[in-house]
Amino acid sequence: MTRRSPRARSRRATLAPAALTLARGAARAGLSRLHVLQALRCAATLGLAVALARLAGALIETGGLDGIALGLAGACLLAGAGLGSLIEARSAALEAEVAAALLDAAEARLAGMPARAAADLPRGAVIAGLQRHPGALARLVVGHAAARRMMGLGPVLTAGAVALVSWQAALALLLATPVMIVFFALVGGMIRDRAAAQEAALGRLATQFADRVRALPTILAAYGLPRETAKLDRRLKAYADGTMGVLAVAFLNAGVLDFFASLAIAILAVFLGLGHLGLAEVPGFAHLVLWQSLLILLLAPEYFLPFRRYAELYHAKAEGEAAAEALAWAFAEDAARETPERGVVPAAPGARGLVLPHAGPVADFDLPETGLVALTGPSGAGKSTLLRVLAGVEAPLAGAVRRPGQGLPATWVSLDTPIPAGTLGAAIADGAPATPEAVAAAAATLGLSDDPHWPGGLDAPVRAGAENLSGGQRVRVAVARLLLRPCIAFCDEPTAKLDPANAARVRHALVWAARTRLIVVATHDPALVAMADRRIALGATRSERQAA
Repeated sequence: MTRRSPRARSRRATLAPAALTLARGAARAGLSRLHVLQALRCAATLGLAVALARLAGALIETGGLDGIALGLAGACLLAGAGLGSLIEARSAALEAEVAAALLDAAEARLAGMPARAAADLPRGAVIAGLQRHPGALARLVVGHAAARRMMGLGPVLTAGAVALVSWQAALALLLATPVMIVFFALVGGMIRDRAAAQEAALGRLATQFADRVRALPTILAAYGLPRETAKLDRRLKAYADGTMGVLAVAFLNAGVLDFFASLAIAILAVFLGLGHLGLAEVPGFAHLVLWQSLLILLLAPEYFLPFRRYAELYHAKAEGEAAAEALAWAFAEDAARETPERGVVPAAPGARGLVLPHAGPVADFDLPETGLVALTGPSGAGKSTLLRVLAGVEAPLAGAVRRPGQGLPATWVSLDTPIPAGTLGAAIADGAPATPEAVAAAAATLGLSDDPHWPGGLDAPVRAGAENLSGGQRVRVAVARLLLRPCIAFCDEPTAKLDPANAARVRHALVWAARTRLIVVATHDPALVAMADRRIALGATRSERQAA
């Protein structure tokens, strides 16, 4: 076996993810002791096989018990059981130690990040990653590493023990090894790709779920719950499909290895049987005493056992490597500037590299802290979609968004604004800490307190489901609420269903509110666009969209 040069080892360490390097360092000392225990258990297993073969051979041929063989079998059995229990306990403890070290390092890096960089990390992906990725990485550097070492050591020791009886039988076992190595190489890329897809699907699912929980009031206000539920279902199905894909390849891998192992053992059994019956003179298989043939048959499964164990943990390799890549945000040198999920988040409020569902790319833009911003463009250009993305109701296909007051609640205004049953005054206040005078002033600004189609002033009744309100009245109630809440607002076609007088009231209310906060409107209203402080045009022409 060729030794890697120091330069090659240095290059490999440089290319390895920082999280993987840290995990290997944390596991190094404990893993060395684990390898020693595994070698001792392998020796105990070989001793048990020799003792059982001698014991069974003597019992069959002479009808008597070999006391020495019986004592050796009992001692090796107890030693193997004790060592096996110790290995399992030590392996589990070492994995827990490595996972804890990774978690502590990630938490320390997270605590040391600038507040803005930490806030830009996808919360769901970070939380799910800290719960899942350290454990996956620990299984890679402990369980998988131990299985890999035993795959090199165990078969060599077993083949050496068989060679003491028949070097031809040992050679037959060794000839089956390249087939397994080739198969590992073939399935390795497939498992790695599927594990990476599984981790990416989990990150997207966790991020989307966290974002939707944070934006749940806005989603409910915009009647977006069915749409968002369907999206989460699709994310969940993608993650489930990725998990089943990894398991399917892992089971296929184990099944093929079992087939080749069983075939090799069956061939050995046939040759040994032919030799004992005198039907064929196969070199190395004829003229063996019974206990020697039994020893070969007992050791043959042990030769393939490390390969089977490695196959069982092969998916752990792919999952651990994917976890190491996913933890780059915590251990990379430029982690403070990374955003794992949606690209580079703008330092100033706005959008960078945004790609909208069904609408395509949007040119980068900034958002002011205060003012009226109008989203314009023809129908189907993506105005409402962009508005939902800015509000956090919908996720973009790519890119990132930062809005003023990131993480704070927002107000949503649309024709479908939900209005609770009760009175007009209660519908406008809707939980806002506003005085009766402020509610009356907001209603008067929007012409609601003296609406001839809805008499009664602030005591006017609102029936269940607001069935006695028109779409225009709903919008004016939502805008009146906006005036009582000092937070960012997103308005979808706020003047679309209004007569000229009420449309003018809404325009002036939005302009007045925009003096102290950001108001973003998606609109076809040229008068409202003319009053805006900034305009973002979408999809004017196909060439412009491609340029954006």
